[in-house]
Amino acid sequence: MAVSSGGTDVDVVVVGGGIGGLGSALALARAGLQVRVLEQASEFGEVGAGLQMAPNATRILRSWELLDQVVAHGVLPRRLVLRDALDGQELTHLDVADLERRYGAPYVVIHRSDLHSILLEACRVAGVDLVTEAAVTDIEIDDEQATTVSGERRDTGRLVLAADGLNSRLRRLLSDDEPVSSAYVAYRGTLPVDALPDTSAHTLDDVVVYIGPTRHFVQYPLRRGEILNQVAVFRSPRALAGEPDWGTPDELDAAFAGSCEAIRAALPDLWRDRWWRMYDREPISGWVDRRFALTGDAAHPMLQYLAQGACQALEDADCLAGRITKHAGAGTSDRNAWDAALTDYADLRTARTAQVQRVARTWGELWHCDGLFRSVRNAYLSDRDPTDYRHVDWLYHT
Repeated sequence: MAVSSGGTDVDVVVVGGGIGGLGSALALARAGLQVRVLEQASEFGEVGAGLQMAPNATRILRSWELLDQVVAHGVLPRRLVLRDALDGQELTHLDVADLERRYGAPYVVIHRSDLHSILLEACRVAGVDLVTEAAVTDIEIDDEQATTVSGERRDTGRLVLAADGLNSRLRRLLSDDEPVSSAYVAYRGTLPVDALPDTSAHTLDDVVVYIGPTRHFVQYPLRRGEILNQVAVFRSPRALAGEPDWGTPDELDAAFAGSCEAIRAALPDLWRDRWWRMYDREPISGWVDRRFALTGDAAHPMLQYLAQGACQALEDADCLAGRITKHAGAGTSDRNAWDAALTDYADLRTARTAQVQRVARTWGELWHCDGLFRSVRNAYLSDRDPTDYRHVDWLYHT
């Protein structure tokens, strides 16, 4: 292949330096491929707070020899607890130690920036070429290679992998769809545990989700239990009315006014100068065009109810690296081998992630129901045996 203006050509060019992009770069580099990551920002970094890493993801992190670091920077919670957002009563829980026994890997909560830093350093050690200030605007694709266009810069690889998120510019090469608004918005906030006025009012070793009519509230510890992560999510009446200014702090207060005391007491600790509107997309089957493919949120953005966005991105990375290793191998330029690898990747991952996307929407409806449906839901959850894993086996087993 010809040398690009961005330097020596590589096997794979990854567009996007978030968790999904770095995870893919690391997995591919560990498989013996030459990888370059193009990040449009001036430096690599992540915005946000907590991530929940379920066994299907921590199993992969262990295979990458990163799990010990992740656990050291995060928290192994005791339980995953569902409570009613109106009266605060516990509805059901999962024992995290039992999850590890059942699925062979732990459930870990970690700050998003900590996981990103761990992946970034692992990419450096693995020899990934990390490039900043490279905003990719287009891709030239043929049957043998693909080239990214970033201003005057060109980077050519046997594969270009788009990991540029929910609002992916590159997805438009495969689909003309748009993000779908859920009309829900999230407010986040973290605060030091030492700053809590009454630590006895908080469960500092559980992941707790309060579920209620058109709202939910999440609390769990981060950074070795030193900080408390909190997330408030609610449906915006202004979004439903089609107004452009929606999800504002006054809507936050109104949405949670009838909630239990534990939630109302926590609302002042949320950041009120920023909020995140919640979008996903409809699943698509076409992730690959010759030497171009999608991954992570560029392929399958999902709502947060299963806490699987980052987990599924790591599954993508592991699957793609495995398929390329099986069919093409490090250094192989055989066109048919790369075709087979990418076909397998798309077939395996589109089916899996479409199911996660759809079930996430359904769980959101279950969490946010009201009236008779809320009463039936609460009764069902309260009667659940804590060792009944029917509803998560499909997700945590891989």
